[in-house]
Amino acid sequence: MKPFSPASHAPEFPVAPHKTALSVNVNKVALLRNTRHLDIPSVRRAAEICLQAGAQGITVHPRPDERHIRADDVFELAALMKDWPDREFNIEGNPFQNLMVFVHDLAARGLPLHQCTFVPDSEDQFTSDHGWNFPEDAERLRPLIEEAHDRRVRVSLFMDPVPEAMAAAKAVGADRVEFYTETYARAWGGPEKLKALSRFTEAGRAAAAINLGVNAGHDLNRDNLTEFLAAVPGVLEVSIGHALIADALEQGYAATVQDYLRCIDQAFVSA
Repeated sequence: MKPFSPASHAPEFPVAPHKTALSVNVNKVALLRNTRHLDIPSVRRAAEICLQAGAQGITVHPRPDERHIRADDVFELAALMKDWPDREFNIEGNPFQNLMVFVHDLAARGLPLHQCTFVPDSEDQFTSDHGWNFPEDAERLRPLIEEAHDRRVRVSLFMDPVPEAMAAAKAVGADRVEFYTETYARAWGGPEKLKALSRFTEAGRAAAAINLGVNAGHDLNRDNLTEFLAAVPGVLEVSIGHALIADALEQGYAATVQDYLRCIDQAFVSA
């Protein structure tokens, strides 16, 4: 088997080296659509408008029960991404459930998949709420990471902000980690905010020290995003769904995406 190297798979987002990319998670559009039978609102159209507005990627998390994103959505969105060769498609999910099926099938169909984010959620879990544990999860993750690499797909591991776990994630073959940020979002605006944020800063530094890429997601929003990015070094991508789609109900997709991009820009202006 040919050894995998990061340079052999999909290129990084076409942004400045320090700039964070915005990947829009469209799961909540699918959740609303699934309450009726007329394909309204359109998940594909939502993704297209977000890309037109400047989002650098689209994220989906297709769970086995298809309570929001369905298998057909995954393939339709992957086909859409062929028209946007400078943007990225990221699929989140548990690799011990249905995620690897999509990794294999997209490759077999010649459809783009740039990144898969391994998330340790159970089939009936309300939402993702914790990261992988090391060393407990290491050996069972390793062969699945290799499978994704064989198909030239970058792998990000959903992780809690634990600095000492960064080396373990790197050792098992991950290209990136995605910090689970709900603990920061819950603390934002309260007396524990700086303490919560410092954990992410330390974990980001630990990842940077070993050349492990950092993504972030879960309950980031227009209020807390700029401060997070200013404090955590080298965040390559934020994946935002719930808050962004909620804001879009009031502002529209395009204006909302542009608002989040301004939040990202502000983090680097103030840095």
